[in-house]
Amino acid sequence: MSHHYSGPDYGFPHGDARLDLTDLYAFPKPGNIGKSILIMNVHPSAGVNPAGPTTDEPFATQAVYELKIDTNGDAIADIAYRIRFSPSEDGTQTATLRRVEGEQAAGMGDTGDAGHTILEGAPVSTGPEARVTVAGDYRLFVGWRSDPFFFDTQGALNNLQFTGADFFVEADVCSIVLEVPNSALGNRKVGLWQRTVDGVGGKWVQADRGALPSQSVFLTGDEKAAYLAAEPADDARFVGVFAHSLEHTGGYTSEEATRVAATLLPDILLYDPTRPASYPGNGRALTDDVMDLFLSVLTDGKVTRDNVGPHNDLLNDFPYLGAPHKARSSELVAA
Repeated sequence: MSHHYSGPDYGFPHGDARLDLTDLYAFPKPGNIGKSILIMNVHPSAGVNPAGPTTDEPFATQAVYELKIDTNGDAIADIAYRIRFSPSEDGTQTATLRRVEGEQAAGMGDTGDAGHTILEGAPVSTGPEARVTVAGDYRLFVGWRSDPFFFDTQGALNNLQFTGADFFVEADVCSIVLEVPNSALGNRKVGLWQRTVDGVGGKWVQADRGALPSQSVFLTGDEKAAYLAAEPADDARFVGVFAHSLEHTGGYTSEEATRVAATLLPDILLYDPTRPASYPGNGRALTDDVMDLFLSVLTDGKVTRDNVGPHNDLLNDFPYLGAPHKARSSELVAA
């Protein structure tokens, strides 16, 4: 559960699976050092609480899916990419991608429709064919794909008694895959995080946010709702609750737990597009075993692996994620 099931009691934020962030990836485009691949995964195909499949509709149409970028290290966004989706018609959706900068990037805006429109009318994929939209130096994929995250979820829920059973091996997820020129990021180290913003109630309310794997799921304790509603610039306020959780899960002393907790915040993924991706040092590749690293921190080295490895259906080319395991339209699922 990298960031899957970040709502109350391993449920979904605002009770809507489509608003649930799962994973954030950032890595240089293979074969092109001038571009980067940014992947924002949301909406897992199966839930834990309640258990069972989620809705087949990929994205919430009264929401904004946002990738925030801090270019100067102050944990405040200087650039943001915003994706909104049209209402479903005959089982289809389309996406509009916008870029905002400065104060607009740091905030939400009145409607979520501000900024420069990069592309619109991008088709949402629901079957095995990856429907890709190109606009200048940008490339966008939106739709259902095979979930690249790997972890023994049931082992985690069973007091970290792992059996090596990958809960996600046949799971799907809704992906927003964005290819960007590095010049759009400033050609230097940046900080990344993602969020979903819900507009169902008539005003924009942040439903979920995060960047680093599993922190909001396992470390926020009674402060989960406050954490999901907060911004990285204010994350120092959560060092205490993170430390308390680490004392419980890892047997850390109070002093050591506080020290370790401080290294986990703010909840931002650092990425230098001029260097290879390798979590936690730089960005995150699709095959990085982030949960083994997290388990080691969570337990102070008492548990270091869940015996699950990367999936074998990743692609060599854009959008890099394998075809979905289930058909959700007239398109046929991959064999």
